[in-house]
Amino acid sequence: MSPTSKPASGERTPLLADRVPSRNSVDSLRRAEREDAAIHGTPLETPATRTRTLRELLLFAWALLATAGVIVLAVVLQHRNSTTTPPTPTDPAPIIPGDPGTGTPYPHVSSAPKKDRKRNLIFMVSDGMGPASLSLTRSFRQHVSKLPIDDTLVLDQHFWGTSRTRSSNSLVTDSAAGATAFSCAKKSYNGAISMEPGFKPCGTVLEAAKRAGYMTGLVVTTDVTDATPACFASHVGYRWQMDEIAMQEIGEGVLGRSVDLILGGGRCHFLKNSTAGSCRQDDVDVVEIGQKKHGWGYVDDRAGFDSLQMGKNVTLPMLGLFADKDVPFEIDRRHMNDIYPSLSEMAVTALKALEEATKDSEKGFFLMIEGSRIDHAGHINDPAAQVREVLEYDKAFKSVLEFIEQSDTEGVLVATSDHETGGLSTAWQAHNELPVYNWHPEVLLQANASAEYLTILLQQHMIANPAEGQQKLQDWIREDLVEKRLGIKDALEIEINALASNPLLAMNIFSKMVSIRARVGWSTHGHSAVDVNVYSSGGPGTEEIRGNVENIDVGAFLRRYLDVDVEEITRELREKMVVEVKEVKEVGEGHPEGWYVDADKLVGYGMA
Repeated sequence: MSPTSKPASGERTPLLADRVPSRNSVDSLRRAEREDAAIHGTPLETPATRTRTLRELLLFAWALLATAGVIVLAVVLQHRNSTTTPPTPTDPAPIIPGDPGTGTPYPHVSSAPKKDRKRNLIFMVSDGMGPASLSLTRSFRQHVSKLPIDDTLVLDQHFWGTSRTRSSNSLVTDSAAGATAFSCAKKSYNGAISMEPGFKPCGTVLEAAKRAGYMTGLVVTTDVTDATPACFASHVGYRWQMDEIAMQEIGEGVLGRSVDLILGGGRCHFLKNSTAGSCRQDDVDVVEIGQKKHGWGYVDDRAGFDSLQMGKNVTLPMLGLFADKDVPFEIDRRHMNDIYPSLSEMAVTALKALEEATKDSEKGFFLMIEGSRIDHAGHINDPAAQVREVLEYDKAFKSVLEFIEQSDTEGVLVATSDHETGGLSTAWQAHNELPVYNWHPEVLLQANASAEYLTILLQQHMIANPAEGQQKLQDWIREDLVEKRLGIKDALEIEINALASNPLLAMNIFSKMVSIRARVGWSTHGHSAVDVNVYSSGGPGTEEIRGNVENIDVGAFLRRYLDVDVEEITRELREKMVVEVKEVKEVGEGHPEGWYVDADKLVGYGMA
């Protein structure tokens, strides 16, 4: 076909697109399109189809623009957040997961306390309690009470963090330097009672609280002149200056009386040396001075404690000394409940008494409560005594939480240990055997007396029966002490013979007999450098001591929460106080040397 020829009817060519089509040509084009659609199996585009396509294109364009807008907005917000100052301390603290087993949030998490608000602060010290003590006690409790594995101690449910414990002169602290870190918020040397290195006195949070108008109290199960309570209300060069500590605690120091309530043991340091039961080196009657000069009330037995009516009948200041030295281990005290009050009883009494004393005051109170004898159980490596001490401490901790919950006054509980004692491990391996992946809490359950109490019974029996033959003595030891009181039915002859032949070393031997059968291990009769746990009720400012902190950080929190000026107390002490340092050689922190004898060599444990 030539370029000038017209195309045949129905023939299509692209050139025709430039011409205005006629009616017939339009109809021809539509017929051709329908034919093409039929041949290729594609739908024919209609005006309605074109309308839908256009609408879809418009919707796609709108969605694209909206997405771009969201992205731009996010970039702008991110830039604004990165250039804005962080929240101030008054902003609400975030909710932080609590119990690792449940993920539940801790209660009472909030910002720093308001300066003019009435508040109560309870600080609890679990002397010598390390993380392994909690594991030991938790498993023991679950076994004894047939509880599920997720039924934990009250302490576990308020875990807050951990604390590093070193002193200024050793990686392994003693209780004196540890308590000075809490009371003064200062690192110091082992043996220091609220003294910094160089024998420079440092003011304590308790003394500053009293100066600021708070009521104050100390509750312990050891001698009230022992290191921990002493560090809050006295200042001496070394912890064994207990006679001087007693004098300062009642108000004979340069600051006068700083404590309103003292409950615990240690009566012998308050009685003149001509009195039965005294352990003072002089003829000073500290109780009499306290009563006549400083207005102290005084009770010294269970009847006197009961007269306080769990804190409802207390006139402050009040001194309660319920044992010559230490209150017995809880495993023993529960059988002497008519003689000695428990830690939880004394804690509740102190809380109620201080609450009543401050009900019309603009200030609240500061109370230090110590589970003192957890440490002693660690020193003698007695696991049966230790689990009962920790359980009683856990009970006291719960009582404080309940008090805070029910009180109309804002309150915070913080608890920690000064150090770990004993190098406790929930595992033990003899030298001639492979590891055993287990330990046996039922062995601790069978024991109903401490190694300390059994040693006292043994020595009393031998004194009362000086002519008793060796075989008869061994039979009595096996039947009355080992089988009846420790629940051990498979005692070895070498163990019984060692007890009969070495009564002064019996405490270690009794402890070892229980430990090896329970497969509980110990690395020392002293302290260790392991980090210890921190617990809290939560509350204003407590986020400052979350995580891993120094022990002095805990001490710094105490003063910040109460908003007291401890440095003013320090200046006054250094202006007025003359420090008398008595150099005395200390053996094992003043504990009996018999605690440090190697029972393995004596009895032959684990020898091939």
